[in-house]
Amino acid sequence: MRVLVVEDDPGVATFVGKGLAEASYTVDMANNGVDGFRLAQSQQYDCIVLDLMLPGKDGFSIIRDLREKGISSPIICLTARDGVDDRVRGLNLGADDYLPKPFSFSELLARIHALLRRGHGTSPTTIVVSDLTIDLLARTVHRAGKRIDLSVRESALIEYLARNSDRVLSRTMILEHVWGMNQDPLTNVIDVHINRLRKKVDIGFEKCLIHTIRGVGYVLREDS
Repeated sequence: MRVLVVEDDPGVATFVGKGLAEASYTVDMANNGVDGFRLAQSQQYDCIVLDLMLPGKDGFSIIRDLREKGISSPIICLTARDGVDDRVRGLNLGADDYLPKPFSFSELLARIHALLRRGHGTSPTTIVVSDLTIDLLARTVHRAGKRIDLSVRESALIEYLARNSDRVLSRTMILEHVWGMNQDPLTNVIDVHINRLRKKVDIGFEKCLIHTIRGVGYVLREDS
């Protein structure tokens, strides 16, 4: 799953970004409202964690403008502005939840999970491809009933492939969605992780699910 964090406090941004990455989320970061609004329009996010007091464009404006554009990604307001009027204003503009600072990361994560369980937007909580099942909330992967233990990055990779099953994904697309926008495009990190995934997901099973399309990229689909 992919989360956008828009927070201008470096300490809070690092704390939240690191915690979400450790929980197997792909995280994009913005430290001002202008960049945050641009990113929120450029990608489909499963959740947006948004500070209200931002330079460039405040959080209230971002919420209003995103909803006016029909972008329905769940938004959690993470801010020191915990007055009732601010909460009501944010919720009326289209925010889905509110978490005042200071906060515990476990509560933030629980609130993200709660929003996803409500089925807000179009994101499923379980993905099934052939006999492969990915539980996005429990962060578990099973194939033919057998649990497969994956690293944080492997989990993010198999999830992205499964969300786009039968669609060939280029290396650039995978780098951007799984590793973020700052990864060196010449790195062989994708090939390394695909090989590790194949050993865990395909070897020992009757059918292969992960396929290489030479010169293009990779696809997850049931082998015919």
